[in-house]
Amino acid sequence: MESQANEAVLATQAALAQASRLAVQYSFSIIGALLLLLAGWWLSSLLSRWTHRGLLRVRGIDETLARFFANVVRYGALLLVFVTVLAQFGVQTASIIATLGAAGLAIGLALQGTLQNIAAGIMLLVLRPFRVGEYIDTGAISGTIIEIGLFATELRTPDGLYRLAPNSTLWNVPITNFSREATRRFEFKIGIGYDDDIDLAEGIMRDHAESDPRVLKDPPVTTHVDQLADSAVVLTLWYWTKSSDFWPTSREMIKKVKKSFEQNEISIPFPQVTYHGPKPLVALAERLTEAPEDR
Repeated sequence: MESQANEAVLATQAALAQASRLAVQYSFSIIGALLLLLAGWWLSSLLSRWTHRGLLRVRGIDETLARFFANVVRYGALLLVFVTVLAQFGVQTASIIATLGAAGLAIGLALQGTLQNIAAGIMLLVLRPFRVGEYIDTGAISGTIIEIGLFATELRTPDGLYRLAPNSTLWNVPITNFSREATRRFEFKIGIGYDDDIDLAEGIMRDHAESDPRVLKDPPVTTHVDQLADSAVVLTLWYWTKSSDFWPTSREMIKKVKKSFEQNEISIPFPQVTYHGPKPLVALAERLTEAPEDR
Protein backbone atom coordinates (compact mmCIF):
# COMPACT_ATOMS: atom_id res chain seq x y z
CA MET A 1 0.00 0.00 0.00
CA GLU A 2 2.83 2.34 0.87
CA SER A 3 4.53 1.71 -2.49
CA GLN A 4 1.30 2.44 -4.36
CA ALA A 5 0.92 5.69 -2.48
CA ASN A 6 4.45 6.67 -3.35
CA GLU A 7 3.83 5.88 -7.02
CA ALA A 8 0.69 8.01 -6.97
CA VAL A 9 2.59 10.90 -5.38
CA LEU A 10 5.35 10.61 -7.96
CA ALA A 11 2.86 10.50 -10.83
CA THR A 12 1.08 13.54 -9.45
CA GLN A 13 4.33 15.44 -9.10
CA ALA A 14 5.31 14.52 -12.67
CA ALA A 15 1.93 15.66 -13.98
CA LEU A 16 2.17 18.92 -12.09
CA ALA A 17 5.69 19.50 -13.39
CA GLN A 18 4.54 18.81 -16.95
CA ALA A 19 1.55 21.11 -16.53
CA SER A 20 3.84 23.76 -15.10
CA ARG A 21 6.18 23.50 -18.08
CA LEU A 22 3.25 23.65 -20.51
CA ALA A 23 1.78 26.61 -18.65
CA VAL A 24 5.07 28.47 -18.80
CA GLN A 25 5.52 27.58 -22.47
CA TYR A 26 2.02 28.53 -23.59
CA SER A 27 1.88 31.57 -21.35
CA PHE A 28 4.77 33.00 -23.25
CA SER A 29 3.04 31.98 -26.50
CA ILE A 30 -0.22 33.61 -25.39
CA ILE A 31 1.57 36.77 -24.28
CA GLY A 32 3.50 36.85 -27.56
CA ALA A 33 0.31 36.29 -29.52
CA LEU A 34 -1.46 39.14 -27.70
CA LEU A 35 1.49 41.45 -28.28
CA LEU A 36 1.58 40.38 -31.93
CA LEU A 37 -2.14 41.04 -32.31
CA LEU A 38 -1.85 44.50 -30.74
CA ALA A 39 1.17 45.37 -32.87
CA GLY A 40 -0.52 44.00 -35.99
CA TRP A 41 -3.71 45.97 -35.29
CA TRP A 42 -1.72 49.18 -34.84
CA LEU A 43 0.46 48.51 -37.90
CA SER A 44 -2.54 47.66 -40.11
CA SER A 45 -4.27 50.91 -39.11
CA LEU A 46 -1.07 52.85 -39.81
CA LEU A 47 -0.64 51.23 -43.22
CA SER A 48 -4.30 51.93 -44.02
CA ARG A 49 -3.90 55.64 -43.21
CA TRP A 50 -0.70 55.88 -45.23
CA THR A 51 -2.36 54.20 -48.20
CA HIS A 52 -5.40 56.50 -47.98
CA ARG A 53 -3.32 59.68 -47.77
CA GLY A 54 -0.93 58.54 -50.51
CA LEU A 55 -3.71 57.70 -52.94
CA LEU A 56 -5.45 61.03 -52.35
CA ARG A 57 -2.29 62.77 -53.53
CA VAL A 58 -2.53 60.93 -56.87
CA ARG A 59 -4.42 62.91 -59.48
CA GLY A 60 -7.68 61.31 -60.55
CA ILE A 61 -8.05 59.00 -57.51
CA ASP A 62 -11.50 59.31 -55.96
CA GLU A 63 -12.14 59.35 -52.20
CA THR A 64 -14.23 56.19 -52.48
CA LEU A 65 -11.47 54.38 -54.34
CA ALA A 66 -8.77 55.54 -51.89
CA ARG A 67 -10.83 54.32 -48.95
CA PHE A 68 -11.48 50.98 -50.66
CA PHE A 69 -7.78 50.29 -51.26
CA ALA A 70 -6.95 51.47 -47.73
CA ASN A 71 -9.39 48.89 -46.33
CA VAL A 72 -7.91 46.20 -48.56
CA VAL A 73 -4.44 46.94 -47.16
CA ARG A 74 -5.72 46.95 -43.59
CA TYR A 75 -7.61 43.66 -43.74
CA GLY A 76 -4.81 42.03 -45.71
CA ALA A 77 -2.34 42.97 -42.96
CA LEU A 78 -4.73 41.69 -40.28
CA LEU A 79 -5.09 38.39 -42.11
CA LEU A 80 -1.32 38.03 -42.24
CA VAL A 81 -1.08 38.75 -38.50
CA PHE A 82 -3.80 36.17 -37.76
CA VAL A 83 -1.93 33.46 -39.67
CA THR A 84 1.30 34.39 -37.88
CA VAL A 85 -0.42 34.12 -34.47
CA LEU A 86 -1.69 30.65 -35.29
CA ALA A 87 1.85 29.65 -36.24
CA GLN A 88 2.91 30.65 -32.70
CA PHE A 89 0.81 27.78 -31.34
CA GLY A 90 2.19 25.22 -33.77
CA VAL A 91 -0.71 25.27 -36.22
CA GLN A 92 0.27 24.38 -39.78
CA THR A 93 -0.29 27.63 -41.68
CA ALA A 94 0.02 25.98 -45.09
CA SER A 95 -3.30 24.20 -44.60
CA ILE A 96 -4.90 27.42 -43.36
CA ILE A 97 -3.70 29.35 -46.42
CA ALA A 98 -4.99 26.59 -48.70
CA THR A 99 -8.35 26.65 -46.92
CA LEU A 100 -8.56 30.44 -47.20
CA GLY A 101 -7.70 30.24 -50.90
CA ALA A 102 -10.40 27.65 -51.52
CA ALA A 103 -12.92 29.71 -49.54
CA GLY A 104 -11.95 32.83 -51.51
CA LEU A 105 -12.44 30.98 -54.78
CA ALA A 106 -15.86 29.71 -53.72
CA ILE A 107 -16.93 33.17 -52.57
CA GLY A 108 -15.65 34.68 -55.81
CA LEU A 109 -17.68 32.25 -57.90
CA ALA A 110 -20.78 32.85 -55.78
CA LEU A 111 -20.41 36.63 -56.00
CA GLN A 112 -19.27 36.80 -59.62
CA GLY A 113 -21.79 39.47 -60.59
CA THR A 114 -21.02 41.55 -57.52
CA LEU A 115 -17.27 41.33 -58.10
CA GLN A 116 -17.83 42.33 -61.72
CA ASN A 117 -19.62 45.47 -60.52
CA ILE A 118 -16.77 46.20 -58.09
CA ALA A 119 -14.18 45.83 -60.87
CA ALA A 120 -16.25 48.07 -63.13
CA GLY A 121 -16.65 50.59 -60.30
CA ILE A 122 -12.88 50.71 -59.78
CA MET A 123 -12.30 51.32 -63.50
CA LEU A 124 -14.97 54.05 -63.57
CA LEU A 125 -13.38 55.76 -60.57
CA VAL A 126 -9.89 55.52 -62.06
CA LEU A 127 -10.59 56.48 -65.69
CA ARG A 128 -13.40 58.94 -64.86
CA PRO A 129 -15.57 58.85 -68.02
CA PHE A 130 -18.06 60.86 -65.95
CA ARG A 131 -18.09 62.74 -62.65
CA VAL A 132 -20.71 63.81 -60.13
CA GLY A 133 -22.99 66.48 -61.62
CA GLU A 134 -22.38 65.53 -65.28
CA TYR A 135 -25.14 64.41 -67.64
CA ILE A 136 -24.52 61.16 -69.55
CA ASP A 137 -26.36 58.92 -71.98
CA THR A 138 -25.56 55.28 -72.76
CA GLY A 139 -28.54 54.61 -74.98
CA ALA A 140 -30.33 52.59 -72.31
CA ILE A 141 -29.50 54.80 -69.31
CA SER A 142 -29.35 58.58 -69.14
CA GLY A 143 -29.30 61.14 -66.35
CA THR A 144 -27.21 63.39 -64.12
CA ILE A 145 -24.66 61.62 -61.93
CA ILE A 146 -25.43 61.83 -58.19
CA GLU A 147 -22.84 59.43 -56.77
CA ILE A 148 -20.38 56.83 -58.09
CA GLY A 149 -20.09 53.83 -55.77
CA LEU A 150 -18.14 50.59 -55.92
CA PHE A 151 -21.24 48.55 -56.75
CA ALA A 152 -23.60 50.95 -58.53
CA THR A 153 -23.96 54.53 -59.78
CA GLU A 154 -26.83 56.80 -58.77
CA LEU A 155 -28.41 59.08 -61.39
CA ARG A 156 -31.24 61.59 -61.61
CA THR A 157 -33.23 61.63 -64.86
CA PRO A 158 -34.29 64.92 -66.55
CA ASP A 159 -37.86 64.37 -65.33
CA GLY A 160 -36.71 64.09 -61.70
CA LEU A 161 -36.65 60.31 -61.27
CA TYR A 162 -34.02 58.44 -59.23
CA ARG A 163 -32.15 55.68 -61.06
CA LEU A 164 -29.62 53.15 -59.71
CA ALA A 165 -27.45 51.55 -62.41
CA PRO A 166 -25.04 48.63 -61.74
CA ASN A 167 -21.51 49.67 -62.65
CA SER A 168 -21.09 46.78 -65.09
CA THR A 169 -23.94 48.17 -67.24
CA LEU A 170 -22.11 51.51 -67.50
CA TRP A 171 -18.64 50.13 -68.10
CA ASN A 172 -19.44 47.77 -70.99
CA VAL A 173 -21.24 50.28 -73.24
CA PRO A 174 -20.30 53.51 -75.06
CA ILE A 175 -20.94 56.59 -72.90
CA THR A 176 -21.83 60.04 -74.21
CA ASN A 177 -20.93 62.75 -71.69
CA PHE A 178 -22.84 65.97 -72.43
CA SER A 179 -21.16 67.98 -69.67
CA ARG A 180 -17.46 67.10 -69.95
CA GLU A 181 -16.48 69.60 -72.65
CA ALA A 182 -16.69 73.32 -71.89
CA THR A 183 -18.38 74.22 -75.22
CA ARG A 184 -20.84 72.53 -77.57
CA ARG A 185 -21.95 73.08 -81.14
CA PHE A 186 -25.65 73.42 -81.92
CA GLU A 187 -26.88 72.26 -85.31
CA PHE A 188 -30.22 73.63 -86.45
CA LYS A 189 -31.81 72.34 -89.67
CA ILE A 190 -34.88 73.94 -91.23
CA GLY A 191 -36.53 73.60 -94.63
CA ILE A 192 -37.78 76.54 -96.76
CA GLY A 193 -39.76 76.60 -99.98
CA TYR A 194 -38.04 76.35 -103.36
CA ASP A 195 -39.42 79.78 -104.27
CA ASP A 196 -38.09 81.50 -101.14
CA ASP A 197 -34.91 83.60 -100.94
CA ILE A 198 -32.10 81.39 -99.62
CA ASP A 199 -29.75 84.30 -98.88
CA LEU A 200 -32.44 86.10 -96.89
CA ALA A 201 -33.23 82.99 -94.87
CA GLU A 202 -29.56 82.33 -94.12
CA GLY A 203 -29.05 85.99 -93.14
CA ILE A 204 -31.94 85.82 -90.66
CA MET A 205 -30.52 82.68 -89.07
CA ARG A 206 -27.02 84.16 -88.77
CA ASP A 207 -28.31 87.48 -87.38
CA HIS A 208 -30.22 85.77 -84.58
CA ALA A 209 -27.21 83.62 -83.66
CA GLU A 210 -24.65 86.44 -83.80
CA SER A 211 -26.83 88.82 -81.78
CA ASP A 212 -27.23 86.34 -78.89
CA PRO A 213 -24.59 87.09 -76.19
CA ARG A 214 -24.45 83.41 -75.23
CA VAL A 215 -23.25 82.39 -78.69
CA LEU A 216 -19.45 82.32 -78.94
CA LYS A 217 -17.67 84.46 -81.52
CA ASP A 218 -14.99 81.83 -82.09
CA PRO A 219 -15.66 79.54 -83.89
CA PRO A 220 -17.84 81.86 -85.98
CA VAL A 221 -21.49 81.28 -86.82
CA THR A 222 -21.98 79.53 -90.18
CA THR A 223 -24.92 78.61 -92.40
CA HIS A 224 -25.10 76.47 -95.52
CA VAL A 225 -27.53 74.64 -97.78
CA ASP A 226 -27.62 71.11 -96.44
CA GLN A 227 -29.69 69.39 -99.11
CA LEU A 228 -32.34 69.79 -101.77
CA ALA A 229 -35.11 67.65 -100.34
CA ASP A 230 -38.32 66.55 -102.02
CA SER A 231 -40.43 69.37 -100.62
CA ALA A 232 -37.94 71.92 -99.26
CA VAL A 233 -34.47 73.41 -99.42
CA VAL A 234 -32.88 72.37 -96.10
CA LEU A 235 -30.69 75.03 -94.48
CA THR A 236 -28.30 74.36 -91.58
CA LEU A 237 -27.13 76.76 -88.87
CA TRP A 238 -24.02 76.00 -86.79
CA TYR A 239 -22.93 77.93 -83.72
CA TRP A 240 -21.05 77.22 -80.48
CA THR A 241 -22.06 77.99 -76.88
CA LYS A 242 -20.96 77.04 -73.40
CA SER A 243 -22.30 73.63 -72.42
CA SER A 244 -24.37 75.22 -69.66
CA ASP A 245 -26.07 77.55 -72.22
CA PHE A 246 -26.71 74.89 -74.86
CA TRP A 247 -30.31 73.95 -74.07
CA PRO A 248 -31.83 77.40 -73.35
CA THR A 249 -30.06 78.94 -76.35
CA SER A 250 -31.15 76.25 -78.76
CA ARG A 251 -34.81 76.42 -77.70
CA GLU A 252 -34.94 80.19 -78.02
CA MET A 253 -33.10 80.12 -81.37
CA ILE A 254 -35.70 77.80 -82.94
CA LYS A 255 -38.53 80.05 -81.76
CA LYS A 256 -36.87 83.26 -83.02
CA VAL A 257 -36.10 81.84 -86.47
CA LYS A 258 -39.65 80.55 -86.87
CA LYS A 259 -41.15 83.96 -86.03
CA SER A 260 -38.74 85.84 -88.30
CA PHE A 261 -39.49 83.53 -91.22
CA GLU A 262 -43.21 84.26 -90.78
CA GLN A 263 -42.59 88.02 -90.67
CA ASN A 264 -40.50 87.86 -93.87
CA GLU A 265 -42.97 85.52 -95.62
CA ILE A 266 -40.46 82.68 -95.84
CA SER A 267 -42.42 79.46 -95.95
CA ILE A 268 -41.66 76.23 -94.10
CA PRO A 269 -43.39 73.82 -96.48
CA PHE A 270 -45.17 70.64 -95.59
CA PRO A 271 -44.31 67.47 -97.53
CA GLN A 272 -45.78 67.82 -101.04
CA VAL A 273 -46.49 65.48 -103.93
CA THR A 274 -46.59 66.71 -107.55
CA TYR A 275 -48.82 64.65 -109.84
CA HIS A 276 -47.92 64.33 -113.53
CA GLY A 277 -50.60 62.79 -115.72
CA PRO A 278 -53.24 63.41 -118.46
CA LYS A 279 -54.51 66.97 -118.50
CA PRO A 280 -58.17 66.06 -117.79
CA LEU A 281 -57.11 64.25 -114.62
CA VAL A 282 -54.89 67.18 -113.57
CA ALA A 283 -57.81 69.59 -114.10
CA LEU A 284 -60.08 67.32 -112.09
CA ALA A 285 -57.55 67.16 -109.24
CA GLU A 286 -57.21 70.94 -109.21
CA ARG A 287 -61.00 71.26 -109.26
CA LEU A 288 -61.34 68.96 -106.25
CA THR A 289 -58.74 70.90 -104.24
CA GLU A 290 -60.55 74.21 -104.74
CA ALA A 291 -62.67 75.64 -101.96
CA PRO A 292 -66.44 74.97 -102.33
CA GLU A 293 -67.26 78.67 -102.84
CA ASP A 294 -64.76 78.90 -105.73
CA ARG A 295 -66.30 76.01 -107.72
